[in-house]
Formats: sequence, structure tokens, C-alpha cells
Amino acid sequence: MLVDCKATGTSTLVNIPTNNYPASTSTAITSPPNSTEPYITGPPGFLRGVNVGGWLILEKWMNPDVFSGTSVEDEFTLSQDVPDAASRLQNHWQTFFTEADVQKLSAAGINALRIPIGFWAYDNAGTPYIKGADEYLEKAIGWARNAGMKVWVDCHGQPGSQNGFDNSGHAGAVDWQKDNNIQRSINVLKTMATKYGGQQFADTVVALELVNEPISWGDNDIDTTKQFAIDAYHAVKAAATNKDLMVVMHDAFVGPGSWTGFPAQLNSNGLFGIDTHLYQVFVDEDKKLNQAQHIQKACGWSSNLASANKVMPTFVGEWSAGTVICVNPDGSTTAGDSCSTPGCQCQSANMDSWNENMITQIRKYVEAQLDTFEQNSSGYFFWSFGAPWAWGFLEGIEKGFIPNPVTSRKYPNQCGSSSKRSPVAPSLPGGRRAKRGQLGRFL
Repeated sequence: MLVDCKATGTSTLVNIPTNNYPASTSTAITSPPNSTEPYITGPPGFLRGVNVGGWLILEKWMNPDVFSGTSVEDEFTLSQDVPDAASRLQNHWQTFFTEADVQKLSAAGINALRIPIGFWAYDNAGTPYIKGADEYLEKAIGWARNAGMKVWVDCHGQPGSQNGFDNSGHAGAVDWQKDNNIQRSINVLKTMATKYGGQQFADTVVALELVNEPISWGDNDIDTTKQFAIDAYHAVKAAATNKDLMVVMHDAFVGPGSWTGFPAQLNSNGLFGIDTHLYQVFVDEDKKLNQAQHIQKACGWSSNLASANKVMPTFVGEWSAGTVICVNPDGSTTAGDSCSTPGCQCQSANMDSWNENMITQIRKYVEAQLDTFEQNSSGYFFWSFGAPWAWGFLEGIEKGFIPNPVTSRKYPNQCGSSSKRSPVAPSLPGGRRAKRGQLGRFL
């Protein structure tokens, strides 16, 4: 599949491989170290997952073929303005993610899928959205069951848009907390809980995420968001017959530590969890770091994650391999997306051209993140299973910057004792204000 990746401001065609993923020969590590005792110790166990992004809720940077020949930017306008939108979506749902992908992921040590879906799959009244994605979600649950994997269902797009990003289904205004949209959200979640929290899925579906990435600024009030989480939690638990179903809430970009004082009755049984998303490509301060500093910052996430994880299950629901760096021929790195040293290469280059020095630096960063998450959280989900540039897990295995299996290490113990320290600003992001798909999800 060819995609148009605008990482450098100029279009380049990136070939995404679909098979022949080589096995790693590096030494494997076993279960997550228990130095901070991850909150989940029984079923569903520690979740090593990937997101199935761009499948049941479109993101144009990931799905350019679906948008081909149109000028629309999101699923809302595609459904509204493109006459053959329904057939485009059906073809996409049938081909973009398949059971073969699940088998590849399982072979690489992945034991869980976080699957984003929009509210309109269950209630599209008064909207142009096209229903039908839930049928494919159910197929994916079956594929995961066949592979012995777990599924985390993520309500990624909410009525009125909770963030104004295209990944909510509708870019632009943020109207989620207006009119009756909050109540409509809860009603949809009850429908989802009745279905995916039923006994027929209890062996596979372990979590339902209430909302993905609600912003905590502009037209969203964080207190309203937290009240929604309380109300939605109780609604979901009442509707689900699987009483072990975990309810997960995104941290609304204020960090998981801001949720540790949440009502104790929600946390007491370990079935209310927090999801935080950790990237180092969106804000200016991260774009000024070289790769060693990116690794230090990843190690520095440890203390905040561990502190929250002791109070409630804390997950890194999204992360990636991407940083804004260039690598010199001697292996040293600099910040930025351009360089003048003869032989240097920037990560913004076409992934097919990445040299061994670049792959090494990306692999080191990935492994540092993995070590941090393994030791200090209840699980993680890479964004995404397949995508351009540094966003694709299967592509990363093919190129060698993702460990295979995911628990193997070429560069072990990079964080060492510093996993308890904060060498570079350790703060979990409180304002990832860039749209996820902006300029190839890079600059």
C-alpha cells in the first residue's frame, strides 16, 4: 500500500510492507519487573498491545485511499459530501485490518488490541455518519479470541467532538459538553457495555474506554469531564453483565496523577483505570531534544506512572517510535528535521531510506519506553498496528526498530536506576494540542 506522508513538508510515497516479518535473535525478557508492582496482577494480566487505528474511525493521514479524489478531511464530511462514501467505507473495513494482521501481532508477543470506534456506530441519528463499523469490531473480537488475545474497546469519537481533531470523526468545533451530548455519550456507552460487557465476550473484552482524548481547555471544562467519568462509569457497570469489565478514562491531557484523588469507590476494586498518551513529537520543547535526551525523558516518565499505578490501573494507551532528530555518521544525534553534516540523516526522511544508525537510535528509544512502561504501568498500546513512518508496529518489526518479540531487548537497562529519577522534564503531557494527523503526525 502506498501512502502520502508529508513529514518533511514535501510529499513522499512510503511503501508499507504487509508480510515477511523477520524474527528477532535478541534475548527475550519475561514478565514485567515487579519493582513497582503493576496494579493488575490477575486477569486480564499485563497488557502488551497495539492500537487498531484508522480502521473503524478514519484518520486521513492513515487512510488516504479512502479520501482519494475528494477534498474532505474527516469521516463526518466524507459521509456527508461524498456520494459513494458507504461503499468506500465497506471496502476499507473489509481490507484495512484482517485476521492475518492479528496473527502477525500475536506472533510478535502482542496480547491485546485497543480498537477505536465512533459513537455513530451505535447512534447516528441526526448525523451524516454511516453505521456498520460495529460489525467489524465484533469480527475483530473473534479474531483476537482465536489468537488468545484481549480486546479493549475505545469510544474514540463522541457526539459533538470531544477534541476537535479528525480522530474524533469531526475536525473543528468542540461541542461535546454542549446541549445533550454528554447524556448521549452515556447512552451510547450503555449500549456498548450491554453488548461488549456481555458474557458472550467476557473471555476476550477486558475494557471499555469512555472517551478518547477529551481536551481540558477551550470549550471543555475538566470538572465536567470528571463528572462525566463518574456518571459513565456507573452506567457502564450497571449495563455490563461481565462484572470484571474494566472501565477506562483518558486523562484529558492533565496527567494520570490528576485522577488519583478520584472517588475511592471507583478505584477500590481495580476496575477503573486511567489512560495516558505519551508522545515526544508534538510540542516545541520535545522538538529541541536529541535522541539521548528523548530516551532520558522516556525514563523520566517512570515516577509519575508508578505513582498513579499504585492507586489505580494506569495504562499508556498511545505511544510511538517517532522523534524529531537527525543522526550523524558517527551515531551522534541532533534535534531537528534537517542537517548539514555530510552523511547525516533525519528521521523525517522516507522510512525506506533509513540507515542502520537511524534504526539503532529509534530502536533504543523504543526499548527505553517499553522498559519504562513494563516496570511502571499496567500495560501499553503502540499507535498503531500499521501506519507510515514511525507510527507502524508491523512496519517497525520489518525495519528492525520494534523488538520481535516485543519483550526482547538489544539495549537493555537503558534507564537503570534513573527509572526512579527525572533527568529531563518528566511531566506527562498536559497539552498535546497538535492534531494527531497534522503533517503526517510529525511536525
